[in-house]
Formats: sequence, C-alpha cells, structure tokens
Amino acid sequence: MGEQNGNRMMSVEIGLEMHKVEAPPHRSTIKKLQTRLKETFFPDDPLRQFKGQSAKKKWILGAQYAFPILKWGPEYSLKLFKFDVVAGLTIASLAIPQGISYAKLANLPPIVGLYSSFVPPLVYAVLGSSRDLAVGPVSIASLVMGSMLRQQVNPVTDHILFLQLAFTSTFFAGLFQASLGFLRLGFIIDFLSKATLIGFMAGAAIIVSLQQLKGLLGITHFTKKMGLIPVISSVFRETDEWSWQTILMGFCFLVFLLITRHISIKKPKLFWISAGAPLLSVILSTIFVFAFKAQDHGVSVIGNLEEGLNPPSWNMLQFRGSHLGLVVKTGLITGILSLTEGIAVGRTFAALKNYQVDGNKEMIAIGLMNVVGSSTSCYVTTGAFSRSAVNHNAGAKTAVSNIVMSVTVMVTLLFLMPLFRYTPNVVLGAIIVTAVIGLIDIPAAYQIWKIDKFDFIVLLCAFLGVILISVQEGLAIAVGISILKVLLQITRPKIVMLGNIPGSDIFRNIHQYKEAIKLPGFLILSIEAPINFANITYLNDRISRWIEDCEAEDETLKHSELGFVILDLSAVSAIDTSGVSFFKDLRRVLDKKSLKLILVNPIGEVMEKLQRSDDTRDLMKPDSLFLTVGEAVTMIMSTRKNHV
Repeated sequence: MGEQNGNRMMSVEIGLEMHKVEAPPHRSTIKKLQTRLKETFFPDDPLRQFKGQSAKKKWILGAQYAFPILKWGPEYSLKLFKFDVVAGLTIASLAIPQGISYAKLANLPPIVGLYSSFVPPLVYAVLGSSRDLAVGPVSIASLVMGSMLRQQVNPVTDHILFLQLAFTSTFFAGLFQASLGFLRLGFIIDFLSKATLIGFMAGAAIIVSLQQLKGLLGITHFTKKMGLIPVISSVFRETDEWSWQTILMGFCFLVFLLITRHISIKKPKLFWISAGAPLLSVILSTIFVFAFKAQDHGVSVIGNLEEGLNPPSWNMLQFRGSHLGLVVKTGLITGILSLTEGIAVGRTFAALKNYQVDGNKEMIAIGLMNVVGSSTSCYVTTGAFSRSAVNHNAGAKTAVSNIVMSVTVMVTLLFLMPLFRYTPNVVLGAIIVTAVIGLIDIPAAYQIWKIDKFDFIVLLCAFLGVILISVQEGLAIAVGISILKVLLQITRPKIVMLGNIPGSDIFRNIHQYKEAIKLPGFLILSIEAPINFANITYLNDRISRWIEDCEAEDETLKHSELGFVILDLSAVSAIDTSGVSFFKDLRRVLDKKSLKLILVNPIGEVMEKLQRSDDTRDLMKPDSLFLTVGEAVTMIMSTRKNHV
C-alpha cells in the first residue's frame, strides 16, 4: 500500500527530463592553489583597480592605496574643514580627560594618556580609511595592559620598568596588528565572536568600575588584584580610609555625568552635552579644589604634570630579559582587543554613511600608529567607540578631525598642563565609570539569549571569567568555548532526513515541514557541512543508525523493504581524502545489505575528488548520480514500474 502511495505521488513527475550531473572543468593544481589563496587572503581583490591602467596611473593608485589621505586630500575644501574643526574640538574636549583617566587605569603616568592622544591620531589620519574613527586610548586595552603588567611589576615602586614594559608591549601590539594587515590574516580576529566580546566588555566594565572605588572613596591602600571578590573585600576592609569629602565630590560629579549621558542617549542631537561634560567636570572640580584647598582635606589630586610634547622612547623598549615573554603576551592580547574594537567601530560608522572601510588597511594603520607611538611615549591606542560616536555626531567629514584633535592636545601639552595640577583623582574615576557603563549591553545579551543559548553560555563564561578570575583568563575561557563550538559544528555536522512535499518533486526536512512525508523504500538524507576526517566517524554512525531505524520501521508497518539510500550533497562544500574513503566504505557496506547508494548534486571540489577516486566506476555510475532528489526518485520509480 505504501509503495502504491509513493508511486501515485511521484507518477506526475515520471515524464520529467533527466539532467546530467556535470563535472567541473579541469584546472591545474597550480590554478586551484592560486584560486584558494586568493579567496583566503584577497577576497576583496585589491589589485582589480590596477587592471587596464597606465604605468603612471598605477603608481598614483598605489600611493593612494598605501596613503588614503592622498585620495581624498586633493579634493578637500574649506567647507569640509569647517565641519572637521567643530568635530575635532569636540572630541578633544572628551579626549583630554579620557586620556588622563585611561592612563591611570593602565597604571601609567597621566601625561602618557595625553601623549597617546597626540601622535597616534596624526599617523592614523594619513594611513586610515575611516572618516569617523577618533583615535586614542581606550578603557579595555588600558585595563588589560595595566592588569597583565602589574602581575609581575609594581607600577609604584618600579615605575620606570613598568613604563618600559608598557611601551614595549605597545610596540609588539602594533607589530602584530600591522603584520595581520600586511599578511592579509585579518580573519584571525574573527575568533572573537560577538557573544565573547559582549560578555568580556560587560565583565571588564564592572571590574573597571569597581577599581574606581579606590578614587571615589579616597582609599589609599587598595588591592592590586582585579577579581570581584578581592576588590569588594578591599573596599570594606579599609573603611577607616574612606573620605566623606571625596565621596561627596565623586557622587555629585558621577550623577552629573550620568545625567548628561542619559540626555544624549535620549536626544542624540544633544550629543555635545555628554561630550563636553567630562572636560567641564575636570574644570569645575579643579577650580573647587584650588579655591577651597581640598587637597589638604583628604581629596587626592593629580599633581604636577610634565609640560612639553612627547619625548622619544625608543631607548626604553626592552627586547631582552626576563620580561620579554610578558610584554609579547601583553602586546598580543591588547593588540587583538584594540584591533577588534577599532575595526568594528570603523565599519559601524562606515555603514551609517554608506562607504567602505578596508579591514586590512585599518590593521596596517592601527598597527603602524602603535609602533610609532611606542617610540614616542605612547601606549596602545585604537578607535574608541565613545569618541568616534561623538566625532560622527559632531559632523566629521574626514580624518582631519583627528588632526584638529591632535593639535588641540598639542596646545594643551605645551601651555595648559599647570592647570591640571589640582584636578582631583575622584573626578577621573567618575569619568571612567561613566564611559565604561556604555560597554554593558543588556539588550544585546538578551537578544543572544533568545537566538542562541550556546552563544549566551559563551557570553556568560566571558563575563563570569572576567569578574571572578581575571581579565585575560576570562577572555581566554570565552575564546576557548567559542572554538569548541566551532569544533563541535565540524565534528558533528548537521544531517537531516528529507521527505516529499505531496504533489511535487520537492524534498524538504521532515522535522521542519510537517507536510513532508517519507517515501517507503527510500532513506533520503541531506548532509549540510563539509565532509572531512573529523566527522566521517559521526556520519557513518548516524547513517547506520538511520538505516537500522528505517528497516525496523518498515518491518513494523509492513512497508516495502528499504532499497535505496539517497544522499543530497548540495550543501557539502568541501571534502578531503578521508571523506572520499567514507563514501567508498559506505558503498561497500550498503552493497552487503543489498541497498543502493545514490548521490545527488555533488558540487565542485566534491565531484572532482569523487571522480578521481572512483577507479572502478562504481560510485559515479549514471544510475547512481542525479542532479536533484526528485529526479533520482522519479527515475528509480520509473525503472521499478518498467521491471514490474
């Protein structure tokens, strides 16, 4: 009865014309290798613009590719400059207090934060391809660098050594970043998934905020550990050091900064309120401390800052000694984090303005500006989201806004440094807390929870790892779980059973399409992943179990016996020698069970490798190879009917 139903369902399709499965055109091994390398390292085909151009034009295009400023610079106008000046001055008002604050977060002298907001933006303006990216120190890289280096070197007692290691770590970070761009290896940073970054940044934001309790409460003796428990324990262990004057001032400015941030979020056109709030806080608090001599009443201040532009620091780079491993590891981790943030921010705002940002150019630009920065007393910098958002909202048109910001910082370094002498540390802590709160993205976490529970576990592991263990261990755990997820997807590929949509020759997943029904005598499966050495054991076990289940079901329901196993290979994009052997072994096993193996639509590389391995022509016979599942079933049923 089941067989009659199957014949009746497919009878309307018997007259369909059968299509031959074509083998891909022959290509030499060299040609295949060239194609594979091009797709891996040059998916954007950067050389296409040089085709058909004269030698002179090629030189011009080459110079513009290496230095994007040469492309937009000749077309620059006074009208654009007006917008860039406003944007540059606006982000400078944010960059100055942030630079000082983030340097303290990295356990570096505050002046280094201003140095890092002067030279790197100039380098990026020449080499970068984003119009909106505002360059400078960022909280995450500052936190990671400070915490990693502090594990082996005390920034207070060995401040010179700590500074040397920070500059050397910056050099290695830049070298690694630029190397990724030159070697076209940007896909490496893709291992930091969205879930990993959201969890990591949320955890880091909490740790950063808790670290600011030292300044917000006026505590002198504070733990050097970064975990949640040590920090909380340190806060309540030193209650006798709490300063009510510091707490009151910190609370007032923190509320002020949070209110201005809330206003700008609710009304984006008022972005300038939150952009100018940090600098206004610094000015007001400095005046207050100076007027009331608050430094004599328990309020700690920055103190004297060195005047002048960045001193050279290439003589401070340490390429030997017992700390070499530490600076390489620190540079690698901070380099990846800052690169990921910079490229993500650049692409976000490029999408809003409908222009392209070249990822490899960005890697080279960010890397070279950090290499140059390490020689000019700067630590790791990248494109910060908060600063770039202000730059974008302020109407920046080109990277000239970075130049304007840099010039403003230069003027500050040359003439305005004495004004920061009475700036209280508590205000810098409030600025940092306000800045990192934006890194806690609860809506994005909830969205990940709704879409993919495994990704949410990755997010949670990153978050808990950062706040309970340490920043770098938390990141490592999250990356490890993300890689485990990828490995599981490779070793456990998706394979589904297909059924026929009644009245058609369409076959779909029977668990997704309730109307799809299994055809008696057929086991139709779709493999939806590359087949390789890592998953052939799973595929073999899974298919064998399906065959046993079908045979048992046919016997129970008295259907016609299973006679054909059809594998739809349309979604199998690649195969290796182990995968080829899998098909050969499967063919032999099915032959012993008097079952016929049918392959449907093997594509490209899969078809070619199966053909080369099929010396006896058993696997790729015309009656075992079809273009669609519908044609395969139709032909088999037609042959059966004729034999009957």
